[in-house]
Amino acid sequence: MVAAEELEFSGFLKRCGPVRPLDWPGIRVAKEAQWKGDRWWLIANGPGAGLVSEALRVVAASKERPNVEGIISIGFCGALNSALAVGMVVVTGETPVTCSASFVQGGICSADRVVVSAEEKRALAETTGAIAVDMEFAEVSRIAREWAVPVRGIRVVSDTAGETLPLDFNRYRDSHGRFSRGRIALAALGRPFTAIPGLLRLNRNCKLAAETLGEFFANCEF
Repeated sequence: MVAAEELEFSGFLKRCGPVRPLDWPGIRVAKEAQWKGDRWWLIANGPGAGLVSEALRVVAASKERPNVEGIISIGFCGALNSALAVGMVVVTGETPVTCSASFVQGGICSADRVVVSAEEKRALAETTGAIAVDMEFAEVSRIAREWAVPVRGIRVVSDTAGETLPLDFNRYRDSHGRFSRGRIALAALGRPFTAIPGLLRLNRNCKLAAETLGEFFANCEF
């Protein structure tokens, strides 16, 4: 299970059995969880294809990598379709999902940057036909093909198609591509009446989305 940020695992981890850290140098978050009789590896190394690739190279070098039966790219996504509300789950991939919780089946496109504005989202929807956008699924899919294992994207909407994010987060990434929380906080302080309320709303949306994602997995069979 591959995400960008640890928060994206939080709803799932609340519903797991024992969880232990994995000693995989170079991966920011690496954990093993027991869930429904299976062993799951959860890795989060930051946003974008490059950081995903770095993390999965570490997994590939592990002597246990042959035990991987499939990869799921999970986490937040931006809606490209106006019918998608915050907290709605979007599923795409090679194999069907059996789940009693509600979800939407559709294409997820991956961008190399945070898609900030409603205008950018409209343009992506028109050019790709996707209903949601993230930053990692395309790279996870490429690596899954290399490993000859099935891949799914299971994403939850954190910002709607008509919504412009409160800051251009692309401006606050470090040399590795990870978000600098300190720089984001300073930028928000410079716009206290617009950016701070927007960031608080986005934070609430992300927490709701993570919980919804955990509930979705609790009702799925893999």
